[in-house]
Amino acid sequence: MVAQAQAPAASGPTRAEVKKETAAANKGGALDNPDKDGSSKVAAPVKSDKTRADVKKDTAAANKGGKLDNPDADGSGKVAKPVKSDKTRAEVKADTAAANKAGKIETNPGQPKN
Repeated sequence: MVAQAQAPAASGPTRAEVKKETAAANKGGALDNPDKDGSSKVAAPVKSDKTRADVKKDTAAANKGGKLDNPDADGSGKVAKPVKSDKTRAEVKADTAAANKAGKIETNPGQPKN
């Protein structure tokens, strides 16, 4: 391959010229600098006057009262344990194989049928 030098585009100012103009405008105060007045910084979060225990108590009361979007069935706030199967892994595999052989298991359930 042959390396070729590219001539700079003559259509616009160079990077150095742009930097010089920007520095002059910044010194003259023509540019808005949000950092000077602190407007670009994120506001500090508002401190709550409630303790964590108070917040938890209020949330539990709202959960029991049904005021939350997704209250628990019993209002306890605890996740129910999954139901354990009484079948062994071998039994489940045998049942699945039998159902597959009988054609009861749909292949590619998410695919459109032809």
